[in-house]
Amino acid sequence: MKKLFAQPLFLSVALVVLLLFGISGYYFEIGFPAWVTMVLGLLIGILLLFLLRIIFSKLIPLLGKIPASVYATLLTGFVALYLMRMYAFRWPASLFYALAVFGLICCGLLIWGIWKILAKTSVKWGAVMLIGALVLAAVGVYGFSTLDGDPFSKEEGGQESNVAVVTLKEIGLDNPSSPGTFEVETFTYGSGTDQKRPEYAEGVKIKTPSVDASLLLPDWKGKKKKWREKFWGFGVKEFPLNGRVYMPKGEGPFPLVLVVHGNHSMIDYSDEGYAYLGGLLASRGTIVVSVDENFVNAHWSGDFRGKEMPVRGWLLLKHLEQWDQWNRGGNADLKGKVDMDNIVLIGHSRGGEAVSIAAAFNKLSRFPDNAREEFDFGFGIKGVVTIAPTDYRYDREMELENINYLSLQGAWDSDETSFWGMRPYHRLKFSEGFDGFKAGLYMNHANHGQFNSTWGRSDFGAPMEWLLNLKPLVTGEEQRQVAKVYVSAFVEAVLKGNKAYVPIFKNSELAGEWLPKEDYFSQYADTSKKILVDFEEDMDVASSKDGIQIQAENFKVWREEQLKSRDGGSQQNNALVLGWRYGKKSIADSIASYTIVLPDSLKNFETADTLALSLAMGNFAELKNKSDKEKKDEAPDHGFNFSVVLIDSLERTATVNLGTTNSFPKTIKSKFTKFKFLDKEMIGQESEIQLKSCYLPISLFKVQNDSLHMDKLKSIKLVFDKDSLGIIVLDDLGFYLKP
Repeated sequence: MKKLFAQPLFLSVALVVLLLFGISGYYFEIGFPAWVTMVLGLLIGILLLFLLRIIFSKLIPLLGKIPASVYATLLTGFVALYLMRMYAFRWPASLFYALAVFGLICCGLLIWGIWKILAKTSVKWGAVMLIGALVLAAVGVYGFSTLDGDPFSKEEGGQESNVAVVTLKEIGLDNPSSPGTFEVETFTYGSGTDQKRPEYAEGVKIKTPSVDASLLLPDWKGKKKKWREKFWGFGVKEFPLNGRVYMPKGEGPFPLVLVVHGNHSMIDYSDEGYAYLGGLLASRGTIVVSVDENFVNAHWSGDFRGKEMPVRGWLLLKHLEQWDQWNRGGNADLKGKVDMDNIVLIGHSRGGEAVSIAAAFNKLSRFPDNAREEFDFGFGIKGVVTIAPTDYRYDREMELENINYLSLQGAWDSDETSFWGMRPYHRLKFSEGFDGFKAGLYMNHANHGQFNSTWGRSDFGAPMEWLLNLKPLVTGEEQRQVAKVYVSAFVEAVLKGNKAYVPIFKNSELAGEWLPKEDYFSQYADTSKKILVDFEEDMDVASSKDGIQIQAENFKVWREEQLKSRDGGSQQNNALVLGWRYGKKSIADSIASYTIVLPDSLKNFETADTLALSLAMGNFAELKNKSDKEKKDEAPDHGFNFSVVLIDSLERTATVNLGTTNSFPKTIKSKFTKFKFLDKEMIGQESEIQLKSCYLPISLFKVQNDSLHMDKLKSIKLVFDKDSLGIIVLDDLGFYLKP
């Protein structure tokens, strides 16, 4: 038996296996201290090695001159590593086993070196092997860490215009992320009996009743039910209404904001992570509640995989129901404190999908998946904010109407790798006369978790986090600063009627002094925008809605397509793709142009204030010639600046360069992991098309030709005369009209 286990090869394999089991145990969250789970992992690894070593030693006969112990050892190690990868590390097989072999080499040199030194068979070679193992391990660790970084930071993605803008700070507005004048009171409310969290047990200021969610979450069963109820002490029929309150001191009534987290580990509580928003908004005169829904989050016993999404939204409405009761006199301290007609819901990750669900459920009389559950809500929800949201977990798509909307997304989000928040943006409809807006903000070098102050810098827990490329990320403080500016400005505009902050949703550069120096793409729309072409109506590229006709000349690329996410999924938005390429001796007749011809019924634009369109850079690879690599010096300049020409019925024209008032978006590329092949395998493409809203004031056209009659506008012509090569993605071209 001693010979069976006391061999350098076996000890080397055993050391690698036990290291991995110990690491996995340390990061395996089941509610016990990390050192306890690490010891359990080591004990499991030792037992597994012991059993497998004996089994394979008995089963495998001696083959040739190779001892059976070698076969037994290698098979023991392989099976142990296989089980480890399947149930703990979950790394891609090729990478996991390659690093395991590297670890085996290091551990082999280490064990054999120590073995030779202790046995005194060859102290010199033993020392060489020992030092070699340490050097090799150090080089490996160093090499692994050098794979971090942004390989795209020096790429030229487009032409930046040096456009001077007058920021909101320069016109005298205060920074919406700066604290207000109200003193802030903080407290919790909840069941008063929480077994795991004292802040919702003896620490509550107000006790709340439980709610029965059994009809909304029938998947509360099996081991998910067993282990969750054992951990929490309650089941689906007794879900608590727990919340952290940030309240301005004063008489009120104050607007109300609910914030809800996403699907983090249920035992790594998430509701504390939005205190930075709660304190800020409360100091500026808004009651904020960070809602606890950790009990429906992921756990080692299982994830509901989206089946819990209706509950996430419904619970927010049950919190509002409780606040309405208190406001009506159910609690003396809170009576009359809340303006229940002015509510905003904010959600992060799955919580971002949940707030849209809540806004939709708010108008229903029954739960659509089980009509036995009656609804009686109808609260004054004026807006929703989605932060790095999902939009695919619930098997129903929420199509909201007449509600203000904002979505924030990081381009380096390795959890929700696409800007799913723009899908509800495109589905959201406004009725004529609705006084509201919708907006999206896409930020480079921001990830998923740092919008919550407790989730940390990595979007995955160890050991998966070791594969992530974290170096290029902005700091947590910088990322949360963006959330503070935009969420606070949204609350000011939607709940307090302070429309002075609305321009930053149209153009992030207007908030330049308040934001980290990064690339941002803003998208915006409201009811004052008359969209002429949005490429959604049919497959005919030569026409649009309302009788509009399209003419295009001299393009290498001309098509309408549905935009794709990184993984090939749909962004639920169609756009136009135009590409052009000229030789150095091109003449005027060869210049590409795209003309929108308006019918007589659409020629009354005398109240037009601004021409607007959404723009992105396309893929220049579509325009490359085979000779480009051979003739790099002769390759044309590229960009996507162009002229916009307005033509009225009397053929009077006015031309303005788009770059006059717009800085152009670059293609934001992301490297999520340390290995490029892993990005392709786990995430998809290195970029996805995200549009940026661009604007040209009509006053600029009037300066060019004051005789232009906007009330007799005949056509809008895009002339691509500024760059010899370019490809763009264009959407939602139209006019903002004065009220």
